[in-house]
Amino acid sequence: MERLRPEAISNTRYLFFTGKGGVGKTSTACATAIALADQGKKVLIVSTDPASNLQDVFEVELQNKPTMIAEIPNLYAANLDPEEAARAYREKLVGPYRGKLPDAAIASMEEQLSGACTVEIAAFDEFTHLLANEQSTKDFDHIIFDTAPTGHTLRLLQLPTAWNQFLDNSTHGASCLGPLAGLEEKKDLYEQTMKALANGEETQLVLVARPDRSSLEEAARASSELEQIGITNQAIIVNGLFKRQSDDPIAIKLEEKQQQALDKLPALFSSMNNYFLPLVPYNLTGLSALREFFQEGIMTHPELTEAKAVDRLSSIKQIVDDLSPRKQGVFMTMGKGGVGKTTMAAAVAVGLAEKGHRVLLTTTDPAAHLSHVLSQETVSENLTISKIDPIEVVDAYRKQVLAGLDNSLSEEEIAYVKEDLESPCTEEIAVFRAFAEVVEQSKDSFVVIDTAPTGHTLLLLDAAQTYHREVERTTGEMPESVQKLIPRLRDPKQTHVALVTLPEATPVYEASRLQDDLRRAGIEPAWWIINQSFQATNTFDPVLKGRASSEQKWIEKVSSDLATKTVVVPWQIEDIIGIAELKKFG
Repeated sequence: MERLRPEAISNTRYLFFTGKGGVGKTSTACATAIALADQGKKVLIVSTDPASNLQDVFEVELQNKPTMIAEIPNLYAANLDPEEAARAYREKLVGPYRGKLPDAAIASMEEQLSGACTVEIAAFDEFTHLLANEQSTKDFDHIIFDTAPTGHTLRLLQLPTAWNQFLDNSTHGASCLGPLAGLEEKKDLYEQTMKALANGEETQLVLVARPDRSSLEEAARASSELEQIGITNQAIIVNGLFKRQSDDPIAIKLEEKQQQALDKLPALFSSMNNYFLPLVPYNLTGLSALREFFQEGIMTHPELTEAKAVDRLSSIKQIVDDLSPRKQGVFMTMGKGGVGKTTMAAAVAVGLAEKGHRVLLTTTDPAAHLSHVLSQETVSENLTISKIDPIEVVDAYRKQVLAGLDNSLSEEEIAYVKEDLESPCTEEIAVFRAFAEVVEQSKDSFVVIDTAPTGHTLLLLDAAQTYHREVERTTGEMPESVQKLIPRLRDPKQTHVALVTLPEATPVYEASRLQDDLRRAGIEPAWWIINQSFQATNTFDPVLKGRASSEQKWIEKVSSDLATKTVVVPWQIEDIIGIAELKKFG
């Protein structure tokens, strides 16, 4: 495996960086863009992530149109904000009818276009224009996409196929999106996009992963799924490879853990180019840090000159102690993918079960690894583990809706309902219902929910409204559990949310934005959990000490500016697998 040089992956015009949240794909994509621009290439870097942090990395405000980065004249950046794009898309369809139709009809149309699908379609629409519209991008030598974490990316890239099938089968031009007229005219454009993605001479997919098992497995899954869609020109970058400079036990263990993961590198990667980038002791924000990233032999080591911020913070045990007297309720971990939500949720669940409480631990994450964290051992008699499987719940939901239809409906009306159930929104609705049923069980126990990564989580909470509309249009009934859920999520006596983050720029910004979104939904996070902190260890390795120093700013920002209560979890020498390891937290 060789160290990445930007020119090694610059043989295609389009570059897609993808990977699980927190693997460093934004910084890698940005550093690549800067390096190519420095070599005289005209480069556009674009983010399609609903929770983009591109502007944090470049330290500049960005829009959905290319903006020149002042210090690098050859480099332009654009942020495709799906939420904003959805608003524009909604207005494009509804606008012509304002003043011509009654207000109630306009409100109904807007409501029809407020689902999760609209956000995805609107974002994809902008993405498609960039990829398929030569006129807007003809001046650029390279267009680099800093795509969303793997789950989002797969959905984004699979959209043309899903929607082409959907449009091909459409008989009445309507779905949960409202009028499909806004899409049908673009069917050809979407097909062009798919062709461009599958053309290995034009497009390269760069998988980014950390040198740890779950990150590499996730990258392998993404690679395989994208290959099935026809995107075969792929490379992998293992980012954050650590080379110790001391006999520090933590450094020895980190190097050892990484090597074990690399020794088991999925076979899938043997057919593509493999590269690595080193773990650096500084934060990758700002142009000078990003430039330094590709320069071998240059390594800035920040030194901490003040008291450690972690010394003022509690451990996970504090959360368990706070929850225990309540005897019941919902505890949810939320945050970007890869920050350790599953492990933190499992640690709190085990801690509560140890105190004699009945606990149901569940996951709604499509990439869930609860079974991996808890191994196959016997779980405490107080602790039950369940998983919401999107495929199963969608199937059950479709069957229930069809079984509950009014017998007086015509064949055409039944065909309409079946058509609606083929929409991608159906999964959000079905998962939300299963989620509500799980929460309903917390009447006399604790329910601990390891939620899906940021974008999914917000869609999940937003799906309450989508679900309400969908049910009214089909069975006309809403289960009691769903009716009760939103007020329960907003009640701080019943629901306790912990935002999980890492002591680094991107995860903190991401979690801060998630907190803002939760507050808009009327939900106030009770805790922030800062996970995987080197500052909370006694490391003396120069690189890891540099990482620990770099954490100071972010730990202080969380504990002073963002969180009501903050707990910190040190970087763990041992893998957190099984009840015994989880007990150490709670």
